[in-house]
Amino acid sequence: MAFFRPRVSREAEVRYHADQEVGKGYHDLLEKAREAERALRDKQAAEASTEELREAGLALDRALTDALRAAEAVQRATFGVKSYDDRIRRRKGKATPKGAMWTAEVNRLRTVREAHRLTGIVRVPRASVAAR
Repeated sequence: MAFFRPRVSREAEVRYHADQEVGKGYHDLLEKAREAERALRDKQAAEASTEELREAGLALDRALTDALRAAEAVQRATFGVKSYDDRIRRRKGKATPKGAMWTAEVNRLRTVREAHRLTGIVRVPRASVAAR
């Protein structure tokens, strides 16, 4: 006797495979973020100009954002293809050891990025408008 088993939608399959592809570059993106942080720390130690520090801070922010997006993609792919259509499957996916590991990694990267955005990007004062 065959039971009805609902298939996952085509959109879910496409998103799942796209997330797998994006997730493959996670370790490279994380290494780029480490290099960007190292460059920022070197410039801070060398007492570089405000503009150079701002550029290095923005580069680190971009690198952290890219690594975070890749980690989120791996997290979604780890939950499984059925989790794209079903919130219960997402919850069950978070309860697995790999799902919990990737959820913790995503939260860690979000915290690092937000802390950097609050304190790590140097603010440059705007040029004042010439008196008329």
